[in-house]
Amino acid sequence: QVQLVESGGGLVQAGGSLRLSCAASGCTFSSYAMGWFRQAPGREREFVAAISGLGRSTAHANSVTGRFTISRDNAKNTVWLQMNSLKPEDTAVYYCAADRAFAVVQRGGSIAVWGQGTLVTVSS
Repeated sequence: QVQLVESGGGLVQAGGSLRLSCAASGCTFSSYAMGWFRQAPGREREFVAAISGLGRSTAHANSVTGRFTISRDNAKNTVWLQMNSLKPEDTAVYYCAADRAFAVVQRGGSIAVWGQGTLVTVSS
């Protein structure tokens, strides 16, 4: 059974940086595309970034392009989200996601596995 555990959330001032980590277990990690989503209070969960199984393809939401970067290390079964130039509107619970299909991770509709989430709070 695939399990995802996020870490790295916290409180940061606007303009600061954070790096979120997601450690996977119970799977052949390179067989899974990975993604990050976020959900702010009172809003629907939204796509942030995705990366293919071998890391050859990535996608980022327009709202984070140029500020956030997704990456992975298959030897460590870990995916990261480097977040720079954080804004108060980036405040949300960030979720790690895994699915065998990169397109599914990008769409976010029927993703196979979700992590429990980690809270990021950006103060102004």
